[in-house]
Amino acid sequence: METITLKAKKREVVGKKVKKLRKEGFLPAVLYGRDTKNENLSILKAEFEKIFKKAGLNKIVSLVIEGEGKKNVLIHEPQVDPVTNNPLHVDLYQVKMTEKITTNVPLVFIGESKAVREMDGTLVKNRDEIEVECLPTDLPSGIEVDITSLIDFESTIHIKDLKIPAGVTVLDDPEETVALVEPPRSEEELAELEEPVVEEISTEEEAKEEVLVEGEVEEGRAPEETQKEETQG
Repeated sequence: METITLKAKKREVVGKKVKKLRKEGFLPAVLYGRDTKNENLSILKAEFEKIFKKAGLNKIVSLVIEGEGKKNVLIHEPQVDPVTNNPLHVDLYQVKMTEKITTNVPLVFIGESKAVREMDGTLVKNRDEIEVECLPTDLPSGIEVDITSLIDFESTIHIKDLKIPAGVTVLDDPEETVALVEPPRSEEELAELEEPVVEEISTEEEAKEEVLVEGEVEEGRAPEETQKEETQG
C-alpha cells in the first residue's frame, strides 16, 4: 500500500487569530480520535491541497507532526470558503490499524450499458458512495459498479450485486438500488413538458367585483328591505 505523508506543526493560535495563519499560507487543523486527545495543528495549505487530491476522504495518510512520531489518519471533509472554495479548516481522524473503522467509500462506474448505447436510455445513479466497515489496511479507494449488466429498462444493479473486497462489510441495505436505465421520453411526454403552465390568478380587483356581485341589491332599495322580503317569502 502506497504511503501518503502529510507534515504538520503544533498550533497555539486559536479562534479569530487563525485568520493570520491563513494569510501566511497555513491551514488550521485538528487531530482527534478514539482515545486520542484533541490537538490543534497547522498545515501548509499548498501541501494539504496536493495530498487531499491524492488521498481524498478514504485513504490512510501518515501524519508527521513536528517533534512527534507518525500517526495514521483519515482526512475528513474540509470546511471551505463558499465564495473561493479554498479550504479554511480540516479535521484529521486518527485510526488504530488493528481496529475496524466505519466510513463511506465512493462508487466508480465502469463499462457501457446496452440500454443507453442502443436504446437511447438515460443512466440513473441512485448512489455515489456506500458505507462500509473494515480495518484501515483493507479500506478500498473505491468500489466498481459495472453497468454492462444494464441491458434493458428492466435491469437494475443493487448493492448486493457489487463486488466487495475481502475484509470489507457493507452497512447499507443490500436491496437498495444503485443504478438503472430510464427509457427515453415519448413525443407526447415531451410535448406536455413544453406546454406552458397557465395559472388562474385572481386579482384584488376581481375579488372585489365578486364580493359586489354576491351582495348587490336592486337599485334604489336598501339591503334591509331586500332581506325582509326574502325572509317573508
